[in-house]
Amino acid sequence: MRRIVLPAVAALLLTLAGPAGPVRAADGPSVTLSASQAGTGGSVTVSGTGWRPRTLLMMLVCGRATPARGVIGGTNSCANGDGRAVTTDADGRFSRRLPVAEPPVPCPCVVHVATVTGARAEADTVLGVAGHPVAPLPAERSGGRLTVLSDTRLTGSSGLLTWFGAPPGRTLVLTVGNTGAGMIENPVFQVGTAHGVFAPEWDERQWHGTLAPGKKAQIRLPVELSAGAHGDYTVTLRYGGRVLAEQPWGVGRPWGVTLFWILLCLVVPAALFRVGMAVVDRVRPRRPGATRHRRSLPRPAARPRLPLFLPRSGPPASPADAGLTTPTLPWFSPDSAPDGPAGRSSAPHDDSPTSPTTPTTKGPT
Repeated sequence: MRRIVLPAVAALLLTLAGPAGPVRAADGPSVTLSASQAGTGGSVTVSGTGWRPRTLLMMLVCGRATPARGVIGGTNSCANGDGRAVTTDADGRFSRRLPVAEPPVPCPCVVHVATVTGARAEADTVLGVAGHPVAPLPAERSGGRLTVLSDTRLTGSSGLLTWFGAPPGRTLVLTVGNTGAGMIENPVFQVGTAHGVFAPEWDERQWHGTLAPGKKAQIRLPVELSAGAHGDYTVTLRYGGRVLAEQPWGVGRPWGVTLFWILLCLVVPAALFRVGMAVVDRVRPRRPGATRHRRSLPRPAARPRLPLFLPRSGPPASPADAGLTTPTLPWFSPDSAPDGPAGRSSAPHDDSPTSPTTPTTKGPT
């Protein structure tokens, strides 16, 4: 009896545990296809569940990839020109047709779905591209394997020069652990910066140190943008073809540059106006009678003017007294008076109070 009951109980438990698989898969993002194989020029319907609500996703056909190892060459191994974007609904689901295109590298191929903005999330599912060449995947390194153990963060702040358009810079800080069986010495990371929905621009950053199996270490890598950069950026860290972490970065606008252009637009027209008015003032014709403004100089004190004729009354004075009391005119000297004796400055006349009556030829009047 026990031999019959135990298999029945085991079968019942397996039956009950069967539906639990999809429930656990629904906790993370997953992708399914309407067909596991299609030719170039055809299309497949891609459906997904377990994604964040109202999230923008990008769907790509990528080569040299498997769901276990991911896309080894990154997006450079994908048919980026034939990708499609889709937005999840309120329940984190989506469904959209994706054209099948040949990736730039050989298969095995997958349909790679990843978030465009926000926290990193991705999922892959196998797709056979009919007629596309197939090549074995590169051998996986038998050495160490890095795994991110903490949340990434950007440290640092912008200075005054950044406010005037200097390249903004930060430091990407995260803790990684070696979960492999070999040593990792001086690993070379790839740090990418992407603006909005554009593809990231990658730069290599080497971390100097040795990480033994089972050990962890804090990684600090510099990140720098171009001069005058502003807006929403995403910093991506990649090692060995795998994306380890992503961190959003909001860069403020360099308002100092805006202030400079505003001042330039005000100062330059004012200076040109002043120069133009100076040129016009020099080349325009002068009006008749207009006097130029010259620098006024101090004038000498005016000399007192003497009257041309001085009133004379009383008896004539002697020449000595006349020279003391009566001033002489500047253009006559006492000895050079015309038609008269020396010292006479007026017509001759009789100074006697009375004069005798002399008879004339005309007779008495």
